[in-house]
Amino acid sequence: MAMQLPVIDYEHIKKAKDAPLEEFYTSGHRTCQGCESALVMRDFAKASGPRTIATGATGCMYVANTSYQTTPWIIPWMHTQLGAGGSSAVGMAAGLRALMRKGKIPKEKINVINFSGDLGGADMGLSGVSGALQTDYDLLIILYDNESAANTDIQATGLTTYGAQTTFTPPGSVRRIMQARWKKNVAPMLAVGHPTCRYVATASATFPALDFMNKTRKALNTGGPTFIHTFDPCPKGWDFHPGYSRELGELGIRSGIFPLYEILDGKVKYTYDPHKKGRIPVRDYLVKQGRFAHLIDEDIDYIQGMVDTMWEEWELPGIAPIKSGLEMANA
Repeated sequence: MAMQLPVIDYEHIKKAKDAPLEEFYTSGHRTCQGCESALVMRDFAKASGPRTIATGATGCMYVANTSYQTTPWIIPWMHTQLGAGGSSAVGMAAGLRALMRKGKIPKEKINVINFSGDLGGADMGLSGVSGALQTDYDLLIILYDNESAANTDIQATGLTTYGAQTTFTPPGSVRRIMQARWKKNVAPMLAVGHPTCRYVATASATFPALDFMNKTRKALNTGGPTFIHTFDPCPKGWDFHPGYSRELGELGIRSGIFPLYEILDGKVKYTYDPHKKGRIPVRDYLVKQGRFAHLIDEDIDYIQGMVDTMWEEWELPGIAPIKSGLEMANA
Protein backbone atom coordinates (compact mmCIF):
# COMPACT_ATOMS: atom_id res chain seq x y z
CA MET A 1 0.00 0.00 0.00
CA ALA A 2 1.27 3.47 -0.90
CA MET A 3 1.95 5.76 2.04
CA GLN A 4 -0.27 8.84 2.18
CA LEU A 5 1.96 11.92 2.21
CA PRO A 6 1.25 15.64 2.20
CA VAL A 7 0.68 16.81 -1.39
CA ILE A 8 2.74 19.54 -3.02
CA ASP A 9 0.35 21.31 -5.40
CA TYR A 10 2.61 22.79 -8.05
CA GLU A 11 1.11 25.80 -9.77
CA HIS A 12 0.73 25.86 -13.56
CA ILE A 13 3.21 28.26 -15.18
CA LYS A 14 1.24 30.55 -17.48
CA LYS A 15 4.05 32.82 -18.69
CA ALA A 16 7.82 32.49 -18.84
CA LYS A 17 8.20 35.22 -16.22
CA ASP A 18 6.21 33.07 -13.79
CA ALA A 19 8.88 30.35 -13.78
CA PRO A 20 10.75 29.97 -10.47
CA LEU A 21 13.82 32.16 -10.05
CA GLU A 22 15.63 29.65 -7.83
CA GLU A 23 18.30 27.53 -9.53
CA PHE A 24 18.96 23.96 -8.38
CA TYR A 25 21.20 23.02 -11.33
CA THR A 26 23.78 25.72 -11.85
CA SER A 27 27.43 26.30 -12.85
CA GLY A 28 30.06 23.61 -12.42
CA HIS A 29 29.20 21.26 -15.26
CA ARG A 30 31.06 20.46 -18.47
CA THR A 31 28.30 20.14 -21.03
CA CYS A 32 28.96 21.23 -24.60
CA GLN A 33 27.93 24.69 -25.74
CA GLY A 34 24.30 24.64 -26.81
CA CYS A 35 23.50 21.44 -24.89
CA GLU A 36 19.71 21.12 -24.65
CA SER A 37 20.04 18.22 -22.19
CA ALA A 38 21.63 20.61 -19.69
CA LEU A 39 18.50 22.76 -20.03
CA VAL A 40 16.39 19.67 -19.31
CA MET A 41 18.28 19.18 -16.03
CA ARG A 42 18.02 22.85 -15.15
CA ASP A 43 14.32 23.07 -15.96
CA PHE A 44 13.15 19.95 -14.14
CA ALA A 45 15.12 21.02 -11.06
CA LYS A 46 13.56 24.50 -11.17
CA ALA A 47 10.09 23.04 -11.70
CA SER A 48 10.31 20.46 -8.91
CA GLY A 49 12.07 22.58 -6.30
CA PRO A 50 14.38 21.84 -3.36
CA ARG A 51 12.52 18.80 -1.95
CA THR A 52 13.81 16.67 -4.81
CA ILE A 53 16.39 13.92 -5.24
CA ALA A 54 17.77 13.19 -8.71
CA THR A 55 19.23 9.88 -9.73
CA GLY A 56 21.06 9.77 -13.05
CA ALA A 57 22.18 6.89 -15.21
CA THR A 58 25.58 6.88 -16.91
CA GLY A 59 25.56 9.05 -20.02
CA CYS A 60 26.38 12.55 -21.20
CA MET A 61 24.68 14.18 -18.26
CA TYR A 62 26.49 11.97 -15.76
CA VAL A 63 29.95 12.64 -17.15
CA ALA A 64 29.29 16.35 -17.58
CA ASN A 65 27.94 16.71 -14.04
CA THR A 66 30.77 14.99 -12.17
CA SER A 67 33.77 17.21 -12.75
CA TYR A 68 36.45 16.57 -10.13
CA GLN A 69 35.41 18.03 -6.77
CA THR A 70 32.52 20.02 -8.22
CA THR A 71 28.92 19.48 -9.30
CA PRO A 72 26.18 21.70 -10.70
CA TRP A 73 23.50 20.04 -8.54
CA ILE A 74 22.11 21.97 -5.58
CA ILE A 75 19.60 19.21 -4.84
CA PRO A 76 20.88 15.78 -3.71
CA TRP A 77 21.71 13.44 -6.58
CA MET A 78 23.04 9.95 -7.10
CA HIS A 79 24.75 8.28 -10.04
CA THR A 80 23.68 4.83 -11.14
CA GLN A 81 24.73 2.39 -13.85
CA LEU A 82 23.74 2.72 -17.49
CA GLY A 83 20.84 0.27 -17.43
CA ALA A 84 19.68 0.96 -13.88
CA GLY A 85 17.81 4.25 -14.19
CA GLY A 86 14.36 2.87 -13.44
CA SER A 87 15.49 0.53 -10.69
CA SER A 88 17.50 3.28 -8.99
CA ALA A 89 14.37 5.44 -8.85
CA VAL A 90 12.40 2.56 -7.32
CA GLY A 91 15.14 1.93 -4.77
CA MET A 92 15.29 5.59 -3.83
CA ALA A 93 11.50 5.89 -3.45
CA ALA A 94 11.33 2.63 -1.48
CA GLY A 95 14.11 3.78 0.83
CA LEU A 96 12.38 7.09 1.53
CA ARG A 97 9.10 5.30 2.24
CA ALA A 98 10.81 2.93 4.69
CA LEU A 99 12.58 5.76 6.50
CA MET A 100 9.31 7.66 6.86
CA ARG A 101 7.46 4.58 8.05
CA LYS A 102 10.11 4.00 10.73
CA GLY A 103 9.96 7.62 11.82
CA LYS A 104 13.57 8.33 10.90
CA ILE A 105 12.65 11.22 8.61
CA PRO A 106 9.49 13.38 8.53
CA LYS A 107 6.56 12.20 6.43
CA GLU A 108 6.65 14.68 3.57
CA LYS A 109 6.51 14.71 -0.21
CA ILE A 110 10.04 14.24 -1.59
CA ASN A 111 10.29 14.08 -5.37
CA VAL A 112 12.32 11.24 -6.85
CA ILE A 113 13.38 11.98 -10.43
CA ASN A 114 15.54 9.75 -12.57
CA PHE A 115 17.12 11.08 -15.75
CA SER A 116 18.41 8.62 -18.33
CA GLY A 117 19.65 9.15 -21.89
CA ASP A 118 18.21 7.42 -24.92
CA LEU A 119 20.62 4.49 -24.58
CA GLY A 120 20.11 4.22 -20.83
CA GLY A 121 16.37 4.83 -20.90
CA ALA A 122 15.10 3.47 -24.20
CA ASP A 123 17.51 0.66 -25.06
CA MET A 124 19.70 -0.87 -22.35
CA GLY A 125 17.63 0.53 -19.47
CA LEU A 126 14.15 0.02 -20.94
CA SER A 127 13.34 -3.02 -18.78
CA GLY A 128 14.20 -1.07 -15.62
CA VAL A 129 11.99 1.83 -16.71
CA SER A 130 9.17 -0.64 -17.42
CA GLY A 131 9.58 -2.19 -13.99
CA ALA A 132 9.48 1.22 -12.32
CA LEU A 133 6.23 2.14 -14.09
CA GLN A 134 4.57 -0.98 -12.66
CA THR A 135 5.14 0.06 -9.05
CA ASP A 136 3.04 2.26 -6.77
CA TYR A 137 5.91 4.58 -5.85
CA ASP A 138 5.84 8.30 -6.54
CA LEU A 139 8.63 8.80 -9.06
CA LEU A 140 9.29 10.50 -12.37
CA ILE A 141 11.56 9.14 -15.08
CA ILE A 142 12.83 11.63 -17.64
CA LEU A 143 14.33 10.24 -20.83
CA TYR A 144 16.58 12.92 -22.28
CA ASP A 145 16.99 12.09 -25.95
CA ASN A 146 19.85 13.43 -28.07
CA GLU A 147 19.37 10.50 -30.48
CA SER A 148 22.77 8.89 -29.94
CA ALA A 149 25.11 7.42 -27.38
CA ALA A 150 26.88 10.77 -27.31
CA ASN A 151 28.93 10.05 -24.19
CA THR A 152 30.91 7.39 -26.04
CA ASP A 153 31.42 9.25 -29.34
CA ILE A 154 28.02 9.39 -31.05
CA GLN A 155 26.96 5.78 -31.65
CA ALA A 156 23.51 4.97 -33.00
CA THR A 157 20.74 3.98 -30.59
CA GLY A 158 17.16 2.84 -31.05
CA LEU A 159 16.16 6.51 -31.03
CA THR A 160 18.50 7.71 -33.77
CA THR A 161 16.56 9.29 -36.65
CA TYR A 162 16.41 7.40 -39.95
CA GLY A 163 19.32 8.23 -42.25
CA ALA A 164 21.50 9.91 -39.62
CA GLN A 165 25.26 9.55 -39.71
CA THR A 166 26.80 8.22 -36.49
CA THR A 167 30.07 6.42 -35.76
CA PHE A 168 28.10 3.17 -36.03
CA THR A 169 26.27 4.21 -39.22
CA PRO A 170 28.75 6.00 -41.50
CA PRO A 171 27.44 6.53 -45.03
CA GLY A 172 29.53 5.13 -47.87
CA SER A 173 29.62 4.64 -51.61
CA VAL A 174 28.05 1.18 -51.40
CA ARG A 175 25.36 2.03 -48.86
CA ARG A 176 24.36 5.66 -48.46
CA ILE A 177 21.80 4.94 -45.71
CA MET A 178 23.28 2.88 -42.89
CA GLN A 179 20.78 4.00 -40.23
CA ALA A 180 17.74 2.33 -41.79
CA ARG A 181 15.61 2.00 -38.63
CA TRP A 182 12.81 4.44 -37.82
CA LYS A 183 13.00 6.07 -34.40
CA LYS A 184 11.69 3.92 -31.56
CA ASN A 185 8.30 5.15 -30.28
CA VAL A 186 9.04 4.97 -26.56
CA ALA A 187 6.42 7.13 -24.83
CA PRO A 188 3.30 5.53 -26.39
CA MET A 189 4.83 2.08 -25.97
CA LEU A 190 5.15 2.71 -22.25
CA ALA A 191 1.73 4.37 -21.99
CA VAL A 192 -0.07 1.48 -23.69
CA GLY A 193 1.92 -1.20 -21.91
CA HIS A 194 1.53 0.27 -18.42
CA PRO A 195 -2.12 1.22 -17.95
CA THR A 196 -1.62 2.00 -14.24
CA CYS A 197 0.96 4.66 -15.16
CA ARG A 198 -1.30 7.69 -15.19
CA TYR A 199 0.92 10.26 -16.91
CA VAL A 200 3.20 9.91 -19.94
CA ALA A 201 4.36 12.84 -22.06
CA THR A 202 6.83 14.11 -24.62
CA ALA A 203 8.43 17.51 -24.11
CA SER A 204 11.12 19.91 -25.26
CA ALA A 205 13.40 22.33 -23.44
CA THR A 206 12.99 24.54 -26.51
CA PHE A 207 9.75 25.61 -24.82
CA PRO A 208 10.98 25.48 -21.21
CA ALA A 209 8.37 27.20 -19.09
CA LEU A 210 5.18 26.55 -21.02
CA ASP A 211 5.94 22.97 -22.05
CA PHE A 212 8.58 21.04 -20.15
CA MET A 213 8.32 22.70 -16.73
CA ASN A 214 4.55 22.40 -16.68
CA LYS A 215 4.71 18.77 -17.75
CA THR A 216 7.22 18.08 -14.99
CA ARG A 217 4.85 19.67 -12.48
CA LYS A 218 1.85 17.81 -13.86
CA ALA A 219 3.72 14.51 -13.56
CA LEU A 220 4.64 15.28 -9.94
CA ASN A 221 1.09 16.41 -9.14
CA THR A 222 -0.39 13.27 -10.71
CA GLY A 223 1.61 10.97 -8.44
CA GLY A 224 2.63 7.38 -8.84
CA PRO A 225 5.20 6.42 -11.48
CA THR A 226 5.27 8.87 -14.41
CA PHE A 227 7.37 9.31 -17.54
CA ILE A 228 8.50 12.20 -19.80
CA HIS A 229 10.49 11.86 -23.04
CA THR A 230 12.36 15.05 -24.01
CA PHE A 231 13.71 16.07 -27.43
CA ASP A 232 17.30 17.35 -27.07
CA PRO A 233 19.20 18.80 -30.04
CA CYS A 234 22.92 17.96 -29.68
CA PRO A 235 25.40 20.26 -31.48
CA LYS A 236 28.21 17.71 -31.37
CA GLY A 237 26.22 14.65 -32.41
CA TRP A 238 23.94 16.41 -34.89
CA ASP A 239 26.75 18.58 -36.30
CA PHE A 240 25.40 22.13 -36.15
CA HIS A 241 26.58 25.39 -34.61
CA PRO A 242 25.80 25.52 -30.86
CA GLY A 243 24.01 28.82 -31.30
CA TYR A 244 21.18 27.11 -33.18
CA SER A 245 20.06 24.53 -30.61
CA ARG A 246 16.77 26.25 -29.93
CA GLU A 247 16.10 26.70 -33.64
CA LEU A 248 16.73 22.99 -34.31
CA GLY A 249 14.41 22.00 -31.50
CA GLU A 250 11.68 24.26 -32.86
CA LEU A 251 12.13 22.98 -36.42
CA GLY A 252 11.93 19.36 -35.26
CA ILE A 253 8.64 20.03 -33.51
CA ARG A 254 7.14 22.27 -36.20
CA SER A 255 7.98 19.73 -38.90
CA GLY A 256 6.15 17.04 -36.94
CA ILE A 257 9.11 14.66 -36.77
CA PHE A 258 8.90 14.83 -32.96
CA PRO A 259 5.32 15.29 -31.69
CA LEU A 260 4.57 17.02 -28.40
CA TYR A 261 1.69 15.55 -26.37
CA GLU A 262 0.68 14.22 -22.99
CA ILE A 263 -1.37 11.20 -22.00
CA LEU A 264 -3.20 11.56 -18.69
CA ASP A 265 -5.37 8.66 -17.55
CA GLY A 266 -5.50 7.36 -21.12
CA LYS A 267 -6.57 10.67 -22.70
CA VAL A 268 -4.29 12.18 -25.34
CA LYS A 269 -3.74 15.93 -25.59
CA TYR A 270 -1.44 17.53 -28.15
CA THR A 271 0.53 20.43 -26.68
CA TYR A 272 1.72 21.42 -30.14
CA ASP A 273 -0.69 20.35 -32.86
CA PRO A 274 0.75 20.65 -36.39
CA HIS A 275 -2.77 20.14 -37.79
CA LYS A 276 -3.78 23.48 -36.33
CA LYS A 277 -0.48 25.35 -36.69
CA GLY A 278 0.60 23.81 -40.00
CA ARG A 279 3.59 21.54 -40.48
CA ILE A 280 6.70 22.90 -42.14
CA PRO A 281 8.66 20.67 -44.57
CA VAL A 282 10.91 18.20 -42.80
CA ARG A 283 13.67 19.33 -45.20
CA ASP A 284 13.90 22.60 -43.23
CA TYR A 285 14.90 20.55 -40.18
CA LEU A 286 17.22 18.04 -41.89
CA VAL A 287 19.37 20.35 -44.02
CA LYS A 288 20.62 22.32 -41.01
CA GLN A 289 22.41 19.26 -39.58
CA GLY A 290 25.68 17.81 -40.79
CA ARG A 291 24.58 14.30 -39.82
CA PHE A 292 22.15 14.40 -42.75
CA ALA A 293 24.51 16.04 -45.29
CA HIS A 294 24.80 12.80 -47.29
CA LEU A 295 21.04 12.55 -47.93
CA ILE A 296 19.76 13.14 -51.43
CA ASP A 297 16.31 14.38 -52.47
CA GLU A 298 14.75 10.91 -52.57
CA ASP A 299 15.93 10.24 -48.99
CA ILE A 300 14.38 13.46 -47.73
CA ASP A 301 11.19 12.70 -49.65
CA TYR A 302 11.06 9.27 -47.97
CA ILE A 303 11.41 10.82 -44.50
CA GLN A 304 8.75 13.41 -45.38
CA GLY A 305 6.46 10.60 -46.48
CA MET A 306 6.95 8.75 -43.20
CA VAL A 307 6.14 11.89 -41.22
CA ASP A 308 3.09 12.59 -43.42
CA THR A 309 1.82 9.06 -42.88
CA MET A 310 2.27 9.45 -39.13
CA TRP A 311 0.12 12.57 -39.01
CA GLU A 312 -2.43 11.79 -41.73
CA GLU A 313 -3.08 8.05 -41.54
CA TRP A 314 -2.32 6.78 -38.04
CA GLU A 315 -5.31 6.23 -35.77
CA LEU A 316 -3.56 8.39 -33.14
CA PRO A 317 -1.55 10.89 -35.22
CA GLY A 318 2.03 11.27 -34.13
CA ILE A 319 1.70 8.63 -31.41
CA ALA A 320 0.58 5.09 -32.25
CA PRO A 321 1.34 3.46 -35.64
CA ILE A 322 -2.07 1.82 -35.82
CA LYS A 323 -4.59 2.23 -38.61
CA SER A 324 -8.30 1.55 -38.36
CA GLY A 325 -9.14 -2.14 -38.75
CA LEU A 326 -12.79 -1.62 -39.64
CA GLU A 327 -12.37 -2.27 -43.35
CA MET A 328 -10.43 -5.43 -42.73
CA ALA A 329 -13.00 -6.63 -40.17
CA ASN A 330 -15.87 -5.98 -42.55
CA ALA A 331 -14.16 -7.54 -45.56
